[in-house]
Amino acid sequence: MRHSTTGVGLISPPPHHDIYSIEDLSELIHDLKNANRAARVSVKLVSEVGVGTIATGVAKAHADVVLISGFDGGTGASPQTSIKHAGLPWELGLAETHQTLVLNNLRSRIVVETDGQLKTGRDVVIAALLGAEEFGFATGPLVTLGCIMMRVCHLNTCPVGVATQDPELRKNFTGRPEDTVNFMRFIAQEVREIMAQLGFRSLNEMVGRTDVLEARHAVEHWKAKGIDLSKLLYSPNVGPEVGRFCTEKQDHGLEKGLDLSVLLAKCQPAIEKGEKVRYEGEIKNTHRVVGTILGNEITKKHSDGLPDGTIHLKFKGSAGQSLGAFVPPGVTIELEGDANDYVGKGLSGGRIIVYPDAKATFPAEDNIILGNVALYGATSGEAFFRGMAGERFCVRNSGVSTVVEGVGDHGCEYMTGGRVVVLGATGRNFAAGMSGGVAYILDEKGDFATRCNKQMVGLEKPDAADAAELRGLIERHAELTGSQKAKKLLANWDASLGKFVKVMPKDYKRVLQAIATAEAKGLSGDAALNEAFEINSRDTARVGGG
Repeated sequence: MRHSTTGVGLISPPPHHDIYSIEDLSELIHDLKNANRAARVSVKLVSEVGVGTIATGVAKAHADVVLISGFDGGTGASPQTSIKHAGLPWELGLAETHQTLVLNNLRSRIVVETDGQLKTGRDVVIAALLGAEEFGFATGPLVTLGCIMMRVCHLNTCPVGVATQDPELRKNFTGRPEDTVNFMRFIAQEVREIMAQLGFRSLNEMVGRTDVLEARHAVEHWKAKGIDLSKLLYSPNVGPEVGRFCTEKQDHGLEKGLDLSVLLAKCQPAIEKGEKVRYEGEIKNTHRVVGTILGNEITKKHSDGLPDGTIHLKFKGSAGQSLGAFVPPGVTIELEGDANDYVGKGLSGGRIIVYPDAKATFPAEDNIILGNVALYGATSGEAFFRGMAGERFCVRNSGVSTVVEGVGDHGCEYMTGGRVVVLGATGRNFAAGMSGGVAYILDEKGDFATRCNKQMVGLEKPDAADAAELRGLIERHAELTGSQKAKKLLANWDASLGKFVKVMPKDYKRVLQAIATAEAKGLSGDAALNEAFEINSRDTARVGGG
């Protein structure tokens, strides 16, 4: 998924670096809905104090589902400290979420789901009575498939063949779909029996009906004496007009975008017949996620996208957030003006070109032309920006080739592939967690080393092959954007090359060298990768770890 390299360790950080506020979350939900209008967008929240307030924000951000996850569940790869000490029982978070949504008259807009070691029909009924209408099962069905809870999911050593890529261990897998079907059938049967005892005909009738939950026997037990469950079983006193389960769909406002109003109709000849289409028009900062629904329609008909240059969209003005998000091959988006955050998020083979208005008098290389988090999670394609980008440029980039004329803090964080050329200054913490790909930085002041996070990368001088690749990208940048800085560098290339620093991940370099060694032996494909993995493992052990 991330186009990572076999044998190179990956860092999966807890935060999502495109979400720092409820507004960011709202934008991500909108982006995903554009990427697939038929899909529901679900937001998972940990059961904890205050989760109801967060769930209210999630509902206002137009999520279709909110999942309240209890502390008991979790992957077998989780640290023991997280398994034992993080989060609260799902009952507490679910009750708070349902009550808060009802009090704010938002419950009818969103489906509430819960999970976290649900194992019986009784668990499902209690979850429904506390406010959920959907229920997640993971550990139980896994056990029906043979999981023995060794908790080594991340080590590739699962003895029963459930969580492993090792072909020898996978032979041990004995799971059958029928076993899981039977398990869920018995869960449903128990739910029906309890519903009949309580006098309910449907699950929706049960949602939030805490009045049929009896706590007397529990709090009479000597271990629980004195516990007050009234807050857990509280039912908001609201009128009949306030919904207590989801009855309406969220309004995602997709029709306000350029794609549905203009672009789809203009690009139909390309989608249906593969004909070349060129469109020129104005763009405003209220036009968000431009090109994404178009990309979705292309992918439905052509899974690998369209031939390069089939669709060319040229805009003039200030683009809103997420310009060109998830755009597939065959689509070029050219913008004369500037753009907001998330340009090229998840770019999947398309091309994005941004340069200042022709009437602009300022030097492009000294001014911001696009916002934060550009090319976040991009997997393939190319992008050329004549001007500076904001913070978190190319975070999690795993395949895009791009040229930009300056970036803010945290550039290329968690990058796993691709090529990044920065023709100017970078902010602090460049390349933190970068495990793949290559970056070339024009270090005119000679101080880049002080702003680079060198924990996982090394700084080198470009060799002859690097110089050829670098020059090719800069020439393309000059051709597509008219960049004056690129032209100056090319005019005196020998002197310019000496100012570039190559940022190379250490493990990535070792694995590439190991692959070259394996291929020199005549190996190819998976055999070469397996050999490289063994070579790298030996080298890593010899130098005392990566």
